[in-house]
Formats: sequence, structure tokens, C-alpha cells
Amino acid sequence: MNAEAPIPFPQADRIADEVRFDRKELNQILRVYGRMVAAGEWRDYAIAAMRDLAVFAVFRRSAETPLYRIEKRPKLRARQGLYAVVGMDGRVLRRGQDLDQVLKMFERRLIGPV
Repeated sequence: MNAEAPIPFPQADRIADEVRFDRKELNQILRVYGRMVAAGEWRDYAIAAMRDLAVFAVFRRSAETPLYRIEKRPKLRARQGLYAVVGMDGRVLRRGQDLDQVLKMFERRLIGPV
């Protein structure tokens, strides 16, 4: 029987290089997500942390492409804005420095006609 060397945990410096949402940002996003789930619009989500951006994607069904992607790109902080909402077709629907202001675009969708 041959014993293989264990797979090492990711290095701390590699993890520090990834862009992530902090607790406050996730709370803001999950508050909107919870409202949209309660309204029956969204059903699933996925979170990804990469070297240059963090993504929170929302789905109507988990087998489909995401309806919206909420992205955090620190390199765009000084130019177009740190946060962006990207639609299913790849168009940037809203961009800005303040996450609450960027997420307000979903409030209009909740207040639709009765």
C-alpha cells in the first residue's frame, strides 16, 4: 500500500489576493435577495471570489444562466464605480460607488403593478 502526501491547504497569500464581499456587503445583498425570493422572482444564488472581482449571481432556476450578477471590482473604484449589476445578456445595468444605491434598481422591480 502506497501512502500519498496529503493535499496542502491553500496558501494564505493566495487567499488574500482574491477579491471578496465583506460581511456588510453580503448583508446588503442578502437582504435584497431575501425580498426577491419572497416575491417569487429568484430561487438560487452563487458566490465566486476571483483575483480581480467578486461575483454574487442570482438565478430563477439553478440550471439556467444567472438573471443578474452583482460584481465588485476594486480596480474600477476610481473610475466607473466599485459595484455593478450586470444583466443576463452581459450589459451593465447599474454601476456606482455605494452598494445600497446600486441595489436600489431591484426595489423598482418589487413595487410592480398589483
